[in-house]
Amino acid sequence: MTPVMANRISRVSEYYFSTKLKQIEEMNRSGTAVINLGIGSPDLPPSENVIGKLVESSMKHDNHGYQSYRGIGSLRQAFAAWYRKYYRVDLDPLHEILPLMGSKEGIFYISMAFLNEGDKVLVPDPGYPTYKAVTELVGAEVITYDLRAEKKWCPELDRLEKLDLAQVKIMWVNYPHMPTGAKATRALFQELVDFGKRHDMLVCNDNPYSFILNDDPLSLLDAKGSKETALELNSLSKSHNMAGWRIGMVTGNRAFIDHINTVTSNIQSGMFLPVQHAAIEALDHPRSWYNQLNRVYSGRRKRVWQLLDLLHCTYEKEQAGLFIWARIPGETDSFAFSDEILERARVFITPGGIFGKNGVNYIRVSLCSPEEIILESIKRIKQIVQ
Repeated sequence: MTPVMANRISRVSEYYFSTKLKQIEEMNRSGTAVINLGIGSPDLPPSENVIGKLVESSMKHDNHGYQSYRGIGSLRQAFAAWYRKYYRVDLDPLHEILPLMGSKEGIFYISMAFLNEGDKVLVPDPGYPTYKAVTELVGAEVITYDLRAEKKWCPELDRLEKLDLAQVKIMWVNYPHMPTGAKATRALFQELVDFGKRHDMLVCNDNPYSFILNDDPLSLLDAKGSKETALELNSLSKSHNMAGWRIGMVTGNRAFIDHINTVTSNIQSGMFLPVQHAAIEALDHPRSWYNQLNRVYSGRRKRVWQLLDLLHCTYEKEQAGLFIWARIPGETDSFAFSDEILERARVFITPGGIFGKNGVNYIRVSLCSPEEIILESIKRIKQIVQ
């Protein structure tokens, strides 16, 4: 007998990048290698100190066993010190911080901890596809809310107030926003917290991009009353070039964190201890670490602007994060636009349509390639646009 797949699998499809990478791999076998400007996986390494700490800790014979479900105390203390220094937010490291193996899994754990089948979830459009996919996997209902360029890609809470929000349990927000690069303000975060309290919903900010090309990192938890209604996810993936290390965290009030820990403790068995030691080292980086990283991304961004000008795209220059979000000319569909560049120039650029209907006329270009690779992309694209 062939096992029948669970109904929840039929609600979602394979992640877009998973299928696209298979296509790119096949193209690489049949001709000139494709330049991938699509995925935001930092190509630069962590600091030497971080790598050294991992090696040092790994050499100790008693550091290879199972670990605490809540992470070691010194890691939680390091996260708390990081939040105090850069976000001006005080957190209780014992009760208000839960380390995760990447913040992406936190989206799943939060959904498992707070959603029942039939509950509703507010998901941004455009937005990170995982919010929608996980909501559907746990049997809840997705209610998309529009983000629009003319509103600087911020939620229009006055429009949401007109909806029936009685069954909405979670609202996902993500600032600095992916894919648009829009930044939040303290005023917006306060409005979101007040909105969540009015409607008895959990407002969850996914915050992995706040140090990239952004001089003023903000946290939703800095807003007055936030711990009554908010959670925040954060990660070292982008800010410290540690995407493959899978180090993240979720923070909020003790009751919320306890609910999430009930889920995590039944699914995973703690983070590798040497990785935790390395994360502590990374969290102690001075401001100069972020400044140096942003100088690299700033140079790459200028090259990407050149590439986008070649394609007659328009874009805002004050974007934060690892990508540039750009409006393609005319009313061309972003999937067709991306596929044409891939086939003719062998350069992959992410179509904005994967992030929702409001992204269908946009593309997203990653800054995670050296300038010489972006220059080669420009060279290839020049050949197809002339």
